[in-house]
Amino acid sequence: MATAIEVRGLVKTYGESRAVDGISFSVEEGEVFAILGPNGAGKSTTVEILEGHRDPTDGEVSVLGIDPSRGGRSFRDRIGIVLQSAGIDRELSVREVLDFYGAAYSSRRPTDELIELVELGEKADDRVGTLSGGQQRRVDLALGLVGDPELIFLDEPTTGFDPGARRRSWDLITNLRSLGRTIVLTTHYLDEAEHLADRVAVLSEGRIVAEGSPASLRSSFGSGTTISFDLPAVDGSLSDLLDPLTGEVRGRDRRIEILTSSPTSDLAHITTWAVAHDLELGSLQVASTDLEDVYLQLVGGDT
Repeated sequence: MATAIEVRGLVKTYGESRAVDGISFSVEEGEVFAILGPNGAGKSTTVEILEGHRDPTDGEVSVLGIDPSRGGRSFRDRIGIVLQSAGIDRELSVREVLDFYGAAYSSRRPTDELIELVELGEKADDRVGTLSGGQQRRVDLALGLVGDPELIFLDEPTTGFDPGARRRSWDLITNLRSLGRTIVLTTHYLDEAEHLADRVAVLSEGRIVAEGSPASLRSSFGSGTTISFDLPAVDGSLSDLLDPLTGEVRGRDRRIEILTSSPTSDLAHITTWAVAHDLELGSLQVASTDLEDVYLQLVGGDT
């Protein structure tokens, strides 16, 4: 599989501050690559360099075999960008916006096809300014696709969407990957990255602190499985419940959590103990570590 993006030792400084501090990664053609990190981690700066909107201070960057800082119009003709806010003229209709911006590309998707793709058929002739926030984000998404790009940059693409619209947008992004499009995604939604991305890079303070598939990150940085339950009032010590457990025990009020790499044996012990004491454990749950658990472990709670 060919490489769509190659980054080696990328640095971007602003005075004494290093927004990006020597990161390296690659993105294969047809891959969905998610960049995660708290505000100020260097996500936007990195993506703007890949798009050719900022010059790096140091390092090597190749996007579609081109240095994006020198790519010019031929390079921009091959990429699509969905910004967090596109600044579209609110007096134009959806159809007029797509026709206007589509004229700038040498190859483009038909307007009607795009409108149906982002589910705005009933709003095609409405002014952009009359649309809801989620509907305007769909226009932004359509603009990123209007030039039928090989590589698509999606910056928080589903911000403002209701849950149903987010799921439909995920289907659209998945379909684009099935057509061989390469996608670089920045998002604050951990479930979005886990659902869509083949690989994830987690940035913190300008550096990549973890990279890999969601499954591999869970395996490398996660704590296995969490068993949680509400403990009824009991007389005496809980040592016969807690001491034999192999996992880490945490608790607040009557809520008990066990982070364990041996969920079967620990769960068997817990339920056997509860039955022996004729107790019902309220809200008993068993959940595997998800990407959010890994993310918070890597970057803390500052998102």
